Amino acid sequence: MKRVRKELIKLPPLVVMASALSGVHVQASAQETQDGAGTVSQALSTPSTEPTEVVVTGRSLSASEELIQERLEDSAVIDTIGAEAISRLGDSTVAATLRRIPGLSLVSDKYVYIRGLGERYSATSLNGSDIPSPDLTRNVIPLDIFPTSVVESVRVQKAWSPDLPANFGGGSVNVRTRGVPERFEMNLELATGTNTETNGKVLSYAGGDDDKWGTDDGTRALPAEIKSALNTYQGNVGVQNILTFLRRAGNGSATLADAQAVNRSLGVALNRNLAIEEESVTPDYGVKATVGNRFLIGEDWELGLQVGGTYDNSWRESERLSRNFSFPEERTDTVNESTHSINLSGTANIGLKFAVDHEVSATSLFLRSTDDDTYIRDFFNENREISDGLGFRNYGFRFEERELVTNQIQGSHYLGETTREKFPIVETLLGWLPDETNVSWFYSDSKATTDIPNEVQITSSTNTDASTGEVLSEAVALSSSAADYRYTNLEDQVEDYGWTGTLPIQIGTSTIELKGGTRHSQKVRTYRQSQFSLGPLSVSDPDMLVGSLDQVFSDENILDPANNYVFARQGTNNQSYIAATMTDSVFGVAEWTYDERWRLSGGARWEDYRQAAVDWNPHGYTAADPQVTTDPEVLERGTFKSDEIYPAASVTYMSDWLAETFQLRFGWSQTTIRPDLRELTDASYIDPITDILTRGNPGIIPADVDNYDIRAEWHFGGGDSFTVTLFDKEIENPIEFFESAASDTTIAREVLNADSAFVRGVELEGLKRLGFLGGFFETLFVQGNVTVQESELVAGPRADAPTNAVREMAGASEYVANVMLGYDSPGGKHTASVIYNVFGERLYVAGRNGAPDGFEQPFHSIDLTYSWYPTDSLTIKMKAQNLLNESIQIERENVLTFEEKPGSTLALSASYRF
Repeated sequence: MKRVRKELIKLPPLVVMASALSGVHVQASAQETQDGAGTVSQALSTPSTEPTEVVVTGRSLSASEELIQERLEDSAVIDTIGAEAISRLGDSTVAATLRRIPGLSLVSDKYVYIRGLGERYSATSLNGSDIPSPDLTRNVIPLDIFPTSVVESVRVQKAWSPDLPANFGGGSVNVRTRGVPERFEMNLELATGTNTETNGKVLSYAGGDDDKWGTDDGTRALPAEIKSALNTYQGNVGVQNILTFLRRAGNGSATLADAQAVNRSLGVALNRNLAIEEESVTPDYGVKATVGNRFLIGEDWELGLQVGGTYDNSWRESERLSRNFSFPEERTDTVNESTHSINLSGTANIGLKFAVDHEVSATSLFLRSTDDDTYIRDFFNENREISDGLGFRNYGFRFEERELVTNQIQGSHYLGETTREKFPIVETLLGWLPDETNVSWFYSDSKATTDIPNEVQITSSTNTDASTGEVLSEAVALSSSAADYRYTNLEDQVEDYGWTGTLPIQIGTSTIELKGGTRHSQKVRTYRQSQFSLGPLSVSDPDMLVGSLDQVFSDENILDPANNYVFARQGTNNQSYIAATMTDSVFGVAEWTYDERWRLSGGARWEDYRQAAVDWNPHGYTAADPQVTTDPEVLERGTFKSDEIYPAASVTYMSDWLAETFQLRFGWSQTTIRPDLRELTDASYIDPITDILTRGNPGIIPADVDNYDIRAEWHFGGGDSFTVTLFDKEIENPIEFFESAASDTTIAREVLNADSAFVRGVELEGLKRLGFLGGFFETLFVQGNVTVQESELVAGPRADAPTNAVREMAGASEYVANVMLGYDSPGGKHTASVIYNVFGERLYVAGRNGAPDGFEQPFHSIDLTYSWYPTDSLTIKMKAQNLLNESIQIERENVLTFEEKPGSTLALSASYRF
């Protein structure tokens, strides 16, 4: 984006309109227009009815104008959405906001699919820097972790350019956080809300004292007694091994009963205060606060500071129903779940400017997102069907704390007029360079963690009504693995730094801009999971298995020798792993603009990429069972290297054809999609999210992607706009998961290279003010976008008996649509929006051996937001989401195999600006 000078400038009508929408400070008046205007791509707000020429101070150019200018000046195809638009849309997370952008859809409320390509094919950065992921098995960033309160804007780049990493498929999402304010600013917001599915009573259990802060106080953590025993008995806490160590330690008279007593004492160390109870909950509540200021230091220096924080506390209740597509009336799975969510964020920013030539800023960001789940699951399978009158029940508890801590510093330096005047040596040595010569740099150090201090599942057998499946009675299973305990910890750390230099050259009516730079990024991930079981092989009285969970697993029952409770370490010793990547890159781009009509851009990026992954057994103590293998062949299979050059080119035509501003862009590039962190190993492991047996593949290779884009956009007087984009992505050796052979009760999948795939389509978007209809319509505008696309994947010979060898790409919808009707009152005291979003049927699971594919059904969402500005400082906002109360549904051959109702959400907030 072009640098803005401090002197007064004139804006073209398009920019005037955007500025009027979001509060440009006009020299004649320091007052702002009411907040409530913004941009989705160009502008999600009511257009200015009479565009006029305004003189503004360059430092006060609005965010809306900058986002429009960024889109027009970029040689690539990009879409942006700013803080004002996010506020108007009412979305609370970046993930929810991105579904409003053309060609984007949301999966599992956290993963964004860009142009029909799954989360593997998208990349996420924070202020342009790579960041780690708290996702347990994937390299992708779950975007629900970012609250919109910390966001200044989001940039989605759908056409690749060499200044981005070459691991690029559907697109790249850059989340840009709020910086320091232009002047003193202090804001306080209080919020409350509820969900229609949460009716006041939820499932809960006794947790820790720090649960209200989204962190465990040690109540759920792996007990010190068990950690010590794992060291003492070298990872094997089985009865026979304990007996061996007791005798080896000099206690030759130790008996099997002694070893059993030691084993049972370890079981007692586990947290068993797990009685499920119904709890009354209060409505959602939250608070947000920011304070910042900018200080002038002399004539040329400015110092800006800002700190902020948010806290949100909410409960959600849900019911999920799954059916076997072959036996939908006999084999069902019902889950009633309550989730207590805590979200915390903290930001700190500092910025230092010298004139308009030099700027250095630092940002620290802390995010915590915690979900505490309690559920009861009743299910029937091929071993026990509904008509048998017997079934299964699981009680589940899962406390998951995700955190992201990022520290960034970046700078931008121009050889401007003030720099030359204040520092003559610069003029002496570099006076031959243009004023707009720029060097920018950045350094980012980030760490993401996911801590599941205790995940417990307890299995019971049930007697049920043979016609309805209703549970009549139950008893904890007579099994040594009746209770399953898992302790999981993930640490993902990324260091990323680089610089970019830009040299503009003016030759008559032509401008040539040369840009180049280097970048280094490295990621280290450690994932550790320990799994234990506890349960009775036999009991003295079967009635003791009936009752609350804390009674069944009481100290008295476990320690009683008459009850044969057994504690054991479970797992196959390959759940944990260590992985790392390192990328060094150099890029160069040349851009030629001729007569403000044509812009040609071409360049390339060289990347030296290295990746390694190895299974880790944290409980390995012997050469026969090491923590990390020393087998060179196994180690070699877990590594990958590539050294490639990736090209890109684009052409842009600019004129006033049919509009005040018209642009036509064509772009082409070649990129790659590399295997995820763990996929290079040949280990099989249980995915902790899906519980699916997942197999890696040392033979996996990167996918090659050819990207083609054509975009035409018209910006009319008064802010109306219309855009058409055609896109085509051709993928060779796409990386996909395919279902593989497994047992009757186990679902398995493996990662493979398919033969080929493509996704192509058209995006339409526009903004139209309705003032031409007169009267009340002068306060209304309509804005929307529609994406229509098709995709195809050719499985090839590597896939294991897929039902359809040629099928759609998983997650790719045939269409995605967004429409918003907006209202701004003439006096600026009220704004309102009705927002509609829908995606078409999309492939959820691909069938195998004749089993049908499963498709997620269209989800129609209508949201409503309303804001009232009773004073210049006070804002009252109300929002309602999913007013149609739609359900998430998956069908296989017209059989409804999954259904969940997310409910409708209602929220109210009040904010005050001091």
